[in-house]
Amino acid sequence: MSRLAGRIALITGAARGIGAAIARAFIDEGAFVHLSDIDDAGGRARAAELGERASFRHLDVREESQWREVIAGILTEQGRLDILVNNAGITGFENGDFVQDPEHASLEAWHAVHRTNLDGVFLGCKHAIRAMRGHGSGAIVNISSRSGLVGIPGAAAYASSKAAVRNHTKTVALYCAEQGLDIRCNSVHPGAILTPMWEPVLGDGPERQARMREFVRDTPMRRFGRPEEVAAAVVMLASDEAAYMTGAEINIDGGILAGSVAAPEPA
Repeated sequence: MSRLAGRIALITGAARGIGAAIARAFIDEGAFVHLSDIDDAGGRARAAELGERASFRHLDVREESQWREVIAGILTEQGRLDILVNNAGITGFENGDFVQDPEHASLEAWHAVHRTNLDGVFLGCKHAIRAMRGHGSGAIVNISSRSGLVGIPGAAAYASSKAAVRNHTKTVALYCAEQGLDIRCNSVHPGAILTPMWEPVLGDGPERQARMREFVRDTPMRRFGRPEEVAAAVVMLASDEAAYMTGAEINIDGGILAGSVAAPEPA
């Protein structure tokens, strides 16, 4: 396959989960992929698995100086950046802090989630536009969430940050068009995708399977999605197949946002 042949891509949060799946899909489609993460050991191991068309770069998406350094390095070594996938994100639950509702969440927790999920996307778009401007074209894909389209009572900061990513994507798309740049910017909205992000909620004890069944009980397709299913949509958005798509959004949620369905009749 060669839908991304010769393209130079940077993916944030690529050491595991959806980011790692996107990196593998991009490699399979012919791209050279720079995986980035704050998990240096995991990122290097993932890049080594993917072979000679993959490299790892440390990047804390909250730090503008690191964005400058990483993108400058890519431009120096390869002369261009064609694709950016802003995937890095946190829920706020990572350290066992499950108090994330709008009444009791701390301002510190609110800021921490927004710094990664929103500031990181802002900085990525900002510096990718500057890098892509030199050759006038490129594709930016921002990973939002179905939580950016509906309210989530127990994850107020996460939902707010992902909603902002959705809207900023449209702003970037319009800005680039206004500038006469063929730089497209679209968002992807996964829901109920089984990744390590779910581990703090599902746990690894004997109740894990019961919790999994509970979470997907009201999902029309009645299963968790796979990271590879998200990666397939991101490949499309990064490729020439989506040449007339900008400011758009794709939901990958097993039908959650479509509504509800009745349980099938027992056989």
